[in-house]
Amino acid sequence: MIHGRDRARQCLIGLIIGSCAVLLITACASDQPKPLPQPTPDQVRGHADRGFEKLKQEEQERVTQPTTPRQ
Repeated sequence: MIHGRDRARQCLIGLIIGSCAVLLITACASDQPKPLPQPTPDQVRGHADRGFEKLKQEEQERVTQPTTPRQ
């Protein structure tokens, strides 16, 4: 009789662990990835303007620096 109770207990533990595994897998699978927010046209324009201003500034700095011979 003791053998039967041990076997039932093992089956019950197996069922509990299996159920937890199934719940974990289905819970993770149901999460949908959130899309990245798209920048507005004004944001894109602002980033482009800042980039062009930075390029202009770098170009002006290159013109004002004396050229050094490269070796």
